[in-house]
Amino acid sequence: MSRRGPLIAAVVSGVIVLLAAVLIVLPKKSEVGKVRDDLLTAQSEEASLQVQLKVLQDAQAAAPVAQKQIDKIQKQIPSTADLPGLFRQLRDVANLSAVDFFSFSPGTPITDASATFSTLGSAIVVTGSYFSLEEFLHRLETLRRAAKVTSISLAASGTETTGGAGQLQMQLQVEFFTTDTSAGPGSLPGPTQGTAPVILPTASPTPAESPSPESPSPTESPSATTGG
Repeated sequence: MSRRGPLIAAVVSGVIVLLAAVLIVLPKKSEVGKVRDDLLTAQSEEASLQVQLKVLQDAQAAAPVAQKQIDKIQKQIPSTADLPGLFRQLRDVANLSAVDFFSFSPGTPITDASATFSTLGSAIVVTGSYFSLEEFLHRLETLRRAAKVTSISLAASGTETTGGAGQLQMQLQVEFFTTDTSAGPGSLPGPTQGTAPVILPTASPTPAESPSPESPSPTESPSATTGG
């Protein structure tokens, strides 16, 4: 019996050690593995956040340039049709180009199919020398408002007996744009809703200088002026 005592004690000790390993060591090992996985996940998330931070920092650095571009586009395609402002710009172009006659007849704004902007089709008639008309086109191309010329026609204007030899009449169909999608028949654009439209004095051309019958007739908006 004395020999079995130490053997039994050794077996019991082994069982206790095994149970301790199962109940204590293995759970701890599992926890260590989970912590390692959490660490790897956190490191991956940190790397992703660093990339996002770099993107945001780059966007912040580029913000002033982007804002200037936005401001430029807003001037080229304003939030309202702003016919008085457009008329003044075109009148200045006509005066600087030294044309003898200028007429602007805006049409009704039409909302684009994308419903993101409206198109203002307009008829412009200018009379003058070849070089003054060329200058007018150049200044129209660099106008502060975005403009798309859809058609141009030229014809002789005046004769030697009328003192207009060498004069040309140019008729343009031009599209201007606005981000106001409520513009159209029976509506007042954007912020001007509820107020009376601005009407500038008009100057009717003489019969010899009248636009062709195909040109839209001026309505309650700036329509014509003469300049030299």
